[in-house]
Amino acid sequence: MTERGGAMYLAEERRALCEIGRRMVETGLVSGASGNISVRRGDHVVVTPGGWMLDRMTPEACPVVDVTGHLVEGDEKPSSETPMHLAIYEVTGASAIVHTHSTYGTVVATTMSELPPIHYNTLLLGGVVKVAEYATYGTPELAANVRAAMEGGKRAALMANHGGVTIGGDLEEAYENAKLLEWLCGVYVRAKSIGEPRILTEEDLLKVVERGLTPVEWPPA
Repeated sequence: MTERGGAMYLAEERRALCEIGRRMVETGLVSGASGNISVRRGDHVVVTPGGWMLDRMTPEACPVVDVTGHLVEGDEKPSSETPMHLAIYEVTGASAIVHTHSTYGTVVATTMSELPPIHYNTLLLGGVVKVAEYATYGTPELAANVRAAMEGGKRAALMANHGGVTIGGDLEEAYENAKLLEWLCGVYVRAKSIGEPRILTEEDLLKVVERGLTPVEWPPA
């Protein structure tokens, strides 16, 4: 593996990727080698290696690519979902991305076209979470579909028959957004099992924004 100045390039970011990967497995957001993570620094992106279990990654195994997908450093092949990560970085101001195959998120992504605002904390993800149209994993079509679902200031999207993806200003925020997305999906699925969930109106959400409890603008532009 190429090293710069005698030290591993973006070593801190690579270590952080491994830590978040372990936490994702521990909290059930992923299992096995499913899901992937990335963090951007300037024109370079550290991404999880393809085929690795997220709780067994090492910093040295995490490849670095540029924003066009060209391998900059590392011996392992970048995740097959790297094109999706790069597409999201193109349309958002994100510094990190977390992609999960969590249970409730996948249930909603398999049955619905969007996750409605069942709780005001939906605003923390930019409002109604859209479900990107299905496409085979790792393809340009999936990258384009997810990119479209993330437009308009969204911080999360679901992927039809696949899973979910969240962004953040850093890895910790992207991870917390992934946990929030799974919680919201879990609330919705469980509510549906006992009745028809009450959905918050735009007026309801505006009142929450007016109280200053969320960092987003509403309605989105």
